Amino acid sequence: MTSRAEQPAPDYVPGHGLLVGRTVVVTAAAGAGIGAAVARKVLEEGAQAVVLGDTHERRLGEATDALGAEFGAERVASVRCDVTKEDDVQALLDAAEPFGGVEVMINNAGLGGTASILDMTDEQWSLVLDVTLTGTFRCVRAASRRMIAHGTRGVIVNNASVIGWRAQEGQAHYAAAKAGVMALTRSAAMDVAEHGIRVNAVSPSLAMHPFLAKVTSDELLAELKGREAFGRAAEPWEIANVMVFLASDYSSYLTGEVVSVSSQHA
Repeated sequence: MTSRAEQPAPDYVPGHGLLVGRTVVVTAAAGAGIGAAVARKVLEEGAQAVVLGDTHERRLGEATDALGAEFGAERVASVRCDVTKEDDVQALLDAAEPFGGVEVMINNAGLGGTASILDMTDEQWSLVLDVTLTGTFRCVRAASRRMIAHGTRGVIVNNASVIGWRAQEGQAHYAAAKAGVMALTRSAAMDVAEHGIRVNAVSPSLAMHPFLAKVTSDELLAELKGREAFGRAAEPWEIANVMVFLASDYSSYLTGEVVSVSSQHA
């Protein structure tokens, strides 16, 4: 496979009012990754409120303060949330109740790592599956129940990965978890369709942010970028844009779908 020359990232796309008046909950929303990008984007798109969840209290507080200063503190709330704990998930959704309850649930929390199947421990496997797949399940279940209780025709957007489709060395646990998120998305969509709730997912290939750069070698990043048609990683906001589309009325007939946000070429 020939590597492609790196093209410049496009200009940032401003909001177009796609989520006016909605209450949005985002997991793993602190820091500088996809969750943080989508939290900002939903406010730019007119959401009445965003509720942020994350396990990292300092970054969560910083994200809450920064978004509150820019968009209004009354539109931003946050709760420390570990998606492996049911009580934390419920507390996160409780924080949306003063705004009328969750209308859009964006499940971004996930955990990766690199280990050969030959060396992977039960603990490594279980932790990645519990955060990435079972954590998403807990949030889908809890948000769906809240939406049904409120009579809300809500939307759930999950974060999967192209690794759920494509093989990558050292990623058996993460690949299994993300493939599970895809299957969960399709089946959950059928369970809640009668209530007018939609469930979809994005499947990014490579989105660049500081945490990824910290845990990935320069050589592997260069190889991964070389597989992309544009020769570059996606900006986190480019993934967030597709999540916003799936959360908006522009995708009103989509449910149970997994949208690949990737420029990978054959």
